[in-house]
Amino acid sequence: MTVSSGGTQPGRRPHGRGGGRTHRLYSVAVFVLLASLDNVAIGLVPPLYGPIADEFDVSTGLLGLVTAVSFLISAVAAVGWAYVGDRTNRKPLLMVGTLLWAAGTGGSALAGGYVTFLAAQLVAAVGLGAVGSVGYSVVTDLISPTRRGLVMSFWGLSQGVGTLAGTLLGGLLGAGDWRRPFLLLTGVGLVATLAYLFTYDIRRGQSEPELAGAEYDYRISRADLPRILARRTNLWLILQGLTAQAAFGSLVWLPVLFAERAEAQGYSESTAVVVGSVFATLFQLGGVLSIVGGLVGDAVQRRTPRGRALVAAVGILAALPFYLVLFFVPVAIDVPDGAGGGAVVGAVLASVFTEPTVGLSLLTAVVALALTSANSPNWFALIADVNPPEHRGTVYSMGNLVNGVGRAAGNGLVGAAFHGLRSAFPPPLNFAVGLAAFQLFFIPTGIMYWLASRTSPADIDNVHDLLHTRADRL
Repeated sequence: MTVSSGGTQPGRRPHGRGGGRTHRLYSVAVFVLLASLDNVAIGLVPPLYGPIADEFDVSTGLLGLVTAVSFLISAVAAVGWAYVGDRTNRKPLLMVGTLLWAAGTGGSALAGGYVTFLAAQLVAAVGLGAVGSVGYSVVTDLISPTRRGLVMSFWGLSQGVGTLAGTLLGGLLGAGDWRRPFLLLTGVGLVATLAYLFTYDIRRGQSEPELAGAEYDYRISRADLPRILARRTNLWLILQGLTAQAAFGSLVWLPVLFAERAEAQGYSESTAVVVGSVFATLFQLGGVLSIVGGLVGDAVQRRTPRGRALVAAVGILAALPFYLVLFFVPVAIDVPDGAGGGAVVGAVLASVFTEPTVGLSLLTAVVALALTSANSPNWFALIADVNPPEHRGTVYSMGNLVNGVGRAAGNGLVGAAFHGLRSAFPPPLNFAVGLAAFQLFFIPTGIMYWLASRTSPADIDNVHDLLHTRADRL
C-alpha cells in the first residue's frame, strides 16, 4: 500500500534487506554512535587551543574563531543535507557526510599552518552537518510518539558524551602532541562509514500509528517551507536556539577556565591543560541525567499536550543560579605538576572526595547540567510531534542552523568578553565573570519554551489529523 501526494514524488522506495529486531537495534546503535562521534570532533579542539596556537604562532582567540566558524558552517550545511534527505534515500548521504568529516579531521592533523588548519576544519564541518540532521530524521522514524522523550534523550546524551569524550581525548592524548587525537578520530570515522553499509533502510514515517502498514511516500517540496514556518511551535523551537546556544556555546571555554585556574596556582601549561580537560569532563556529567528529562517529558506529555515544552522551560530557568555558583566557587587544585596524564587524572578524581571546594563545584555542575539537559530530548521530541515525517529533518536543520548561529556567537563573543574584562578582572576571574554573564541568555530561552507550550497542543492535533487523512486515502 502506498500513500502518495500529487505534487511530491510518489513511488515505492527501496528497502535494505533484513529489518528484524537485531538489525534494527544495530542500525539505531550505529546512528547514535555517529551522533556521538561528530560531537567528539567538535569537542576536540577547545582543550588544545594553547598548544595549537603556540605551534602556529597565533592567538588563542583565532583558534576560538575556528570553532565558532565551524559551528556556523556545519549548521548551514545541515539545512541542505536535511532538505535532500527529506526527499531521497538517507543512507548514502550519511556515508558521504561521515567521509567528509573524517577527511577534514585527518587534514587538521596534517596541517602545517593556521590557514590550512582552518580549511580542514571547515571541510569537517560540512560533513558534520549531515550526521545530525539526516540522522535525526532516520531515528525519529523508529520511535513511537509515546517514547520519543526517552529515546531522544539517548540521542542527545550520545552527543553530550561525544563532546565530553572529545574534551577528554584532546586534553589527555593531545597534551604531548596535539595532532594525535585528530589522527585517531580520523580512523574511527572511516570505520564508522563501513558500519553504515550494514544498516537497515528505515521506512519514512514507520513509527506513526496512523500509518501502520502504509508505504509513506510523501516528500518535502519548496512549497512546504511556508507551511513549516506557519506552525507557531516551530518558530519558538527554532528561535530558542539562538539564546540557548549562546549560553551553551560559551561553555566550550570551561576547560580553559579551569586550566587558567591551574596556571594561576603555579602549574605548568601541559599539566594545566590536562587539569582543565578533566575538570570540565567531570563537571559535565550531569548531562547523563537527560534520560530523566526525557522520561519526565514523556510522562507529563501523556497528561497534557503542553508537557514537553513545560518541562524544558522549567529545567532551563531553574539551572541558571547553579551555573552562576559554579563559575565563582574557588577550587583548590592539588595535582603532581609535570606528571603523566594518568597521575593527574587520579589526583583530580581523589580531590572530589578530599577537597570540599571540588566536591561542591562538582555537585553544583551536576545539578545545573541535569536541569538544562531536559532541554535536549524534549526539543527533539517536540519537533517530531508537531511536524509530519517528511518535514522533520528540515525543521531540525533549521533549528540547528539557528543553534549554530547562537553557539558561534556565544563561543566567539565570550572570547572577546574575556579579553575586554581582563583589565578589570585578572585571569582567571575574567573567565568566570564572562561565562556567568553569558548564562543569562537562558532566561529568554525559558520564556520561548513556555510560549511553545501554549501553541504545541493545536499543532500536534493538526499533524494527527493530517496523517489520518492521508492514511484514509489508501
